[in-house]
Amino acid sequence: MADRTRGTARGGRGTPATRGPRPPPPNAEANKSKREAILDLSKYVNERIRVKFTGGREVTGILKGYDQLLNLVLDEVKEELQGQSEPEPHTRTLGLVVLRGPTITLLSPVDGSEEIANPFIAQE
Repeated sequence: MADRTRGTARGGRGTPATRGPRPPPPNAEANKSKREAILDLSKYVNERIRVKFTGGREVTGILKGYDQLLNLVLDEVKEELQGQSEPEPHTRTLGLVVLRGPTITLLSPVDGSEEIANPFIAQE
């Protein structure tokens, strides 16, 4: 018959008293409170922002709220529509909307940004 205590003396699975869930590391609670979001949107609350999506859509609106998954709530939203047959974009008013975070590719404030000429295009 096999000796059941044989494996424990050589670093086996351990005694029944040590089995079960492990206690958390000593600084686990301190590390959780130190964790902060990569993108701090609190400074843009109640400010107009521009949001671009993976499908190419683009909206502007006033940021009213957000969460850790980057889901956004925007008010007074206007979507800029660009058709392939129309050279000039036109806008569509949407009002209050909730934007899903995973579909967002770009976020930028509207105030303080302006369009400039492309410096990489050869001048004619």
